[in-house]
Amino acid sequence: MRKLVMGLLLIGLILIMAACNSTDANTGEETEADETGTTDETDTSTESDTAPTTVTFWHAMGGAAQEALDKIVADYNSSQDEVVVNAEYQGTYDEALTKFHSVAGTDSAPNMMQVFEIGTKSMINSGSVEPIQTYVDQDDYDMSGLEENIINYYKIDDQFYSMPFNSSTPVMYYNKDAFEAAGLDSETPPETYEEVETVSKAIVESNPEMKGFALQAYGWLYEQLLANQGALLMNNDNGRSDTPTEIGFTDEQGKSVFNWVDNMIAADTFANYGTNGDNMVAGFLAEDVAMFMQSSSSARDVIDNAPFEVGVAFIPYPEETEREGVVIGGASLWMMNEKPEEEQLAAWEFMKYLQTPEIQAEWHVGTGYFAINPAAYDEQVVQDAYAEMPQLKVTVEQLQATKPSAATEGALMDMIPEARRITETALETVYNGGDVDETYNTAVEQLNAAIEQANKARGE
Repeated sequence: MRKLVMGLLLIGLILIMAACNSTDANTGEETEADETGTTDETDTSTESDTAPTTVTFWHAMGGAAQEALDKIVADYNSSQDEVVVNAEYQGTYDEALTKFHSVAGTDSAPNMMQVFEIGTKSMINSGSVEPIQTYVDQDDYDMSGLEENIINYYKIDDQFYSMPFNSSTPVMYYNKDAFEAAGLDSETPPETYEEVETVSKAIVESNPEMKGFALQAYGWLYEQLLANQGALLMNNDNGRSDTPTEIGFTDEQGKSVFNWVDNMIAADTFANYGTNGDNMVAGFLAEDVAMFMQSSSSARDVIDNAPFEVGVAFIPYPEETEREGVVIGGASLWMMNEKPEEEQLAAWEFMKYLQTPEIQAEWHVGTGYFAINPAAYDEQVVQDAYAEMPQLKVTVEQLQATKPSAATEGALMDMIPEARRITETALETVYNGGDVDETYNTAVEQLNAAIEQANKARGE
């Protein structure tokens, strides 16, 4: 019995010593691991700390532009492991803006969003955006390196609320073959309203099956034709020195577009496609009309699909005025407030990535939108595209020839979408035989009433 007891005690002593040695060993390994950061627990913490920040990006790009954007986003996500951008299509510009206002200030709002240029005041007034000027200052980011006539639109009260992204202006497309058939110089497109009328008559005389000119009943194009003659859309420097209280153009300036179209209707040289821009482009490609105005972002599609040689020219202006230039169209990127700081920083990093010459060159060539960063035009991919399709360069030349002014910087007002609908109705009325003076006066009354109502709604 004594031997049995002693044996059991000895076994117990051995087990206790083994346990102590094991504890000491583990303690030593943990201490060493804390110093070197190699334990499983530390590895898990490190992985958590370096997880990428996800940014939700709402946009309104469809078709080929969406494909180009999706590729850029995918390339960015694979180029680094700190930020993941989720690009989500939200419908048209109007649809996307309406959806944003329904979720602004909530967790459902995106981190970043693409908004068309005339939504600028609506976004500012929402109180739900973080001006990118915060990060421009913080990063000492040089916005002056971007295209002057693009950033002029988005610089408001000496600060930037959003980052320019996809930008375009209208240009005039024309059928060079039709010009030559009419005995016209296809390398010298018309510059003024009066020259467009003269050329249109020559086109119709040479080919009665073809009209001379088409102008979509589109408010944006009307605004551009005003700006090109130095006219303001609204008073108070187009809303840049103070909130507009009424229209800014004179009767002579405002009626000039209506009278121009009315002259061509009377001469039977005008092609009426109403508000349907797609039908107008189709009519041009089918050789039903020789000239039309449309966005520069359509250049690649128009040129690629035309069965004839396409010319691209600056948009026209009344001969008694001087050409002032065009107002930037398209959209910019907005950052939302009340989001975690790391998400805002991640959105800012993506915005900066989009402005690099390489990415802007890819975007310009792939979509026809301007390069926000003019250094992109020196990239080989752009030079190759210009060699193949020199018409693309004309769109850039018109933008860069624009004279900076309150007229060409564009109007700022939250009711511009409504103003465009009023203008479009007026244009269609004239296209369908309505009296110019009566139609114009009605449009002016409606525009001023809409401005007044918008100001009242904001308590101004």
